[in-house]
Amino acid sequence: MERARFVELAGDALEHIESRLGELEHEALDVDLAGDVLTLAFRDGTKYIINAHSAAGQIWMAADRSAWHFDYHPDQRQWIASKTNEELMHTVARVVGERLGLALEL
Repeated sequence: MERARFVELAGDALEHIESRLGELEHEALDVDLAGDVLTLAFRDGTKYIINAHSAAGQIWMAADRSAWHFDYHPDQRQWIASKTNEELMHTVARVVGERLGLALEL
């Protein structure tokens, strides 16, 4: 994928996550998008990081003791984890929802 297209698609994905989680206005979650790094900070000090890694052409996510590398699949218009076949939005909703005790959809 061309770099410009990657930047556009990854930026759209990060902005979507920031927007949806920001709408929660949950006191235990602070959402901050700075450039291509989205930080989800929880009241207990835990941080989840989601970033666009342009050199690899992937979106990377680290949460608790797990990490995912998501590749864009244009036929599905989704970011899919290369090792687990999990979709980005579903994975973020699941891990954040588990931490907050909420059922989330992104």
